[in-house]
Amino acid sequence: MAAHVVSVSLSPDHAFSKQAEPSITLIAGLGVRGDAHCGAKVKHRSRVAQNPDQPNLRQVHLIHSELFAELAGKGFHITPGQLGENVTTIGIDLLSLPVDTVLHIGKQVVLQLTGLRNPCVQLDAYQQGLMAAVLDRDADGKLIRKAGVMGIVLAGGAIEPGDEIRVSLPAGPHRAMERV
Repeated sequence: MAAHVVSVSLSPDHAFSKQAEPSITLIAGLGVRGDAHCGAKVKHRSRVAQNPDQPNLRQVHLIHSELFAELAGKGFHITPGQLGENVTTIGIDLLSLPVDTVLHIGKQVVLQLTGLRNPCVQLDAYQQGLMAAVLDRDADGKLIRKAGVMGIVLAGGAIEPGDEIRVSLPAGPHRAMERV
């Protein structure tokens, strides 16, 4: 089966989880219409405190639903939107994609990946031990962040569950995503 959208979510408030919706509308250069993180300038509270004029590289948060199955094996019950993502995917290894990968979602939406979501202690407030469960180490001891990826909207439009996701890799050499 081709990679596709499992669920879409948004929250008008800076809440940890987002409400699943039948569809969401993305706006080029801004993000998800009606979501607290929508805007050209950074909206994430800790980043606003550092510098409110920096560009918003976190307009859209995507998580692979395969993470939920992995977490279930560790005793966590997570459903789409509960970790704050806007788009829950299946059939695509989001974490392995390089910076500037372009995702074509449905008929209109085009996203450019900017980096990894950096898990924070709010995960433990949601379910104790969850932050450690979304972090790992590779063979060289390098930290692996598994809480999804972030992107910006290049072309807007509506997306809904079932929409196909097509991947366009950037010209090489590829750069691994870092936290953003």
